[in-house]
Amino acid sequence: MKTLKIAIQKSGRLNEKSVEILKNCGLSFENYKSSLISTVTNFPLEILFLRDDDIPEYVQDGIADLGIVGENVITEVDADVTYLQKLGFGKCTLKIAIPNESEITDVAGLEGKAIATSYPVILEKYLKDNNVNAVVRTISGSVEIGPGLGLSDAICDIVSTGGTLKSNGLKPFAEVMKSEAVLIGNKGIELNEDVQELLQRIRSVLRAKETKYVVLNVAKSNLEKVVSLLPGVKSPTIVPLFEPDWVAVHSVIAEQDFWEKINSLKAAGAEGIVVMPIEKIIA
Repeated sequence: MKTLKIAIQKSGRLNEKSVEILKNCGLSFENYKSSLISTVTNFPLEILFLRDDDIPEYVQDGIADLGIVGENVITEVDADVTYLQKLGFGKCTLKIAIPNESEITDVAGLEGKAIATSYPVILEKYLKDNNVNAVVRTISGSVEIGPGLGLSDAICDIVSTGGTLKSNGLKPFAEVMKSEAVLIGNKGIELNEDVQELLQRIRSVLRAKETKYVVLNVAKSNLEKVVSLLPGVKSPTIVPLFEPDWVAVHSVIAEQDFWEKINSLKAAGAEGIVVMPIEKIIA
């Protein structure tokens, strides 16, 4: 049986989370900090540790069957790959930033200006879509120093917290694209049993991250109101308590839904609410 190959980032902001999600899928592998290839011992899979920019090309050319990489990288290299699953981490925004003292007030004000970036393809498309003619200067790394050195009037770079911009006297100006880590596959990938098994494991881990296991106590007289607020995966589990007029309600609910309903649950009579993380949810 063919061994699958998945490419992930060797080092950088997506590496730790990529390793984490594979580990949470029950995959056992070692030497991922010192080796370029790691063999999974309990699943037919090899993990290739590559530079970000190389991952889409390896997947596109069939050297790797699968890959975990940021959407911004795929778009920049215009890779011909299949999107299989958004992964919910590595979220960031590609933004144009200008010096704090800049007098530019809108995108049109970039006309004729020089913009430093590591993402020339994405930036040029953005400028074209906005009918702006600007000078795009490609810089590999440390893009934020461009204005300070007189190399550019603005920059276009990945922004997560904005701390780097602030420390370099820059402010975000225009959003070019949003990005997050995605699982990609080769265009000709066969969705065989192993691929589907891996996809199911990844999706189970992701689903668990977005949900919580909730246990609460409620008087039987208020049970119907509480149950209507907690549908659960199918329906809540009701467990009798020693106190004859009370029951415990067990439910699985999306975390965002829970926080939106917490006050309603308390108003409906829910008490002793306990919220617990879930490791995996198998559909």
